[in-house]
Amino acid sequence: MPQSRRHELIIELIRQQGFVTTESLVQHFNVTPQTIRRDLNDLDQQGKITRHHGGAGLTNSSTENTHYSERKHHLSAEKDRIALELVTHIPNNSSLFIDIGTSTESVARALLSHSNLKVVTNNIHVASILLPREDFTVIIAGGEVRHRDGGIIGEATRDFINQFRMDFAVTSISGIDMDGTLLDFDYHEVRVAQTMMNNARRTLTIADHSKFGRSAMIRLGHVSEIDVLFTDTAPPVPLMQQLKAGDTELVVCEAETAQESAEYI
Repeated sequence: MPQSRRHELIIELIRQQGFVTTESLVQHFNVTPQTIRRDLNDLDQQGKITRHHGGAGLTNSSTENTHYSERKHHLSAEKDRIALELVTHIPNNSSLFIDIGTSTESVARALLSHSNLKVVTNNIHVASILLPREDFTVIIAGGEVRHRDGGIIGEATRDFINQFRMDFAVTSISGIDMDGTLLDFDYHEVRVAQTMMNNARRTLTIADHSKFGRSAMIRLGHVSEIDVLFTDTAPPVPLMQQLKAGDTELVVCEAETAQESAEYI
């Protein structure tokens, strides 16, 4: 059976059952466990399923995000590669907001090669990553700390953010609809991200390819409201058209060439 056909059938089985074990797929297709693991890894990297220990399940619904521990490892190499390109657009001696997300944590790690940054964040993990740099000023927004991911949210957080006017807002997003709508799962988190964007001169958004077409129930805004979208794969044509219409710059960091290429559309 061709691999592409097996991938289609695996996705269909997961849609029917919600979760399938590696062992059951091995028996169903009469192939080796190594073959199934490669299939599941490929489909997970494409954002079509979510790989779990011992099997795979559907990607999350529009009402609940993937658990932080899973998101932290999902497409981590791609996030790091995108982050390395994004930080080249941030000069030394800049001021910036950094919001919640595993992708923005990759950006924080990439920023460690910079100097004299002023950072306001509502992400405890970002603050911890930046802590070793004595020439950085890191300010943590006040508010409620979410246990699941170290994010800080709430009305007090928004009020705190509103006191600043920064050079950049570095944001992530859970999903981008084909009509250009930016989507996320938590209303309070979205309100904080919107406040950062409204108080920054430029908004730089990091989103790996799994975010294209992904559903989430809260509308954050539209791609036309961000200045630059950084990703690892060229978006589908409908989204490309939205980026062009919104005069949003697109930076695609291709793995195949091992080089980052920027395209203004």
